[in-house]
Formats: sequence, C-alpha cells, structure tokens
Amino acid sequence: MKQKYWIIVASKDHVETGVAGGIAQTCHGKASPLKRMQKDDFVLFYSSKKTLGKADKCQEFTALGKVKDDEVFQFQMTADFQPFRRRIDFIPSTSVSILPLINDLHFIQNKKHWGYPFRFGFFEIDQHDFDLISTQIL
Repeated sequence: MKQKYWIIVASKDHVETGVAGGIAQTCHGKASPLKRMQKDDFVLFYSSKKTLGKADKCQEFTALGKVKDDEVFQFQMTADFQPFRRRIDFIPSTSVSILPLINDLHFIQNKKHWGYPFRFGFFEIDQHDFDLISTQIL
C-alpha cells in the first residue's frame, strides 16, 4: 500500500502529551480517523492554540511522526472517556509557523481563509505539502 501523509489538529499542550507518550489521538478520541492511517504513514501535528480551551494562538506545526503499527487501541482516561489511539514514532523536530508556508500549500485552496481545512481535525495531504512542511520542521 502506498505511503500516505496526514495532519492531526490538536492544541500544542495535547501534542506535547502525545509526543511524551508516543501516541496520537484525534477528533475527540474517535477510532475512524485513526483507522485510515497505515503502518509507516507520516503524520504532522498542527496546533492552532497553545492550550486547549484558551484563546492563546499558536498557528504552528508542532510535531512529526510515523505510524508505528497497524493497531488502533482504546485507552481508559477516565471512567467515562475511553479514546482511541495509535502508536507513533515521533521524529525530533521543532515547531514552525504556518504563516510563511500558506501560499505554497496545496491543501489550502483559499489563501484568505487558510484555517478552513483545519476545522475537520484530521485530513490527508499530498507529498508536496508533506515535504514542504517536514523540511521546515526537521
């Protein structure tokens, strides 16, 4: 199967927690987005905010990783919240602003309203966009 490239949207504090634990979680813990990923796919993390629930803008790509295996698993966070997760091999990287990249990213069709694609929380990008972002973040 052909390698794919994904973006997961999460606040920077949640991305940092995921990096520390070697996991990815998206779309409020739903399994279906994670099931679309395959072992060895790459995933970039975009953070519009620094902290969940606060208005502190981030607007950065905050992590890069590779899907470690084919397993989607559930994790007991609280008595009534059991989100699905994927194991990720994170690659050491630095955060990079999206602002200088907007005009060159294919997945952003309307450059004036560039934040629109991120509303979905999880989506696939092409290799051009992955290469552009990953060369900046590594």
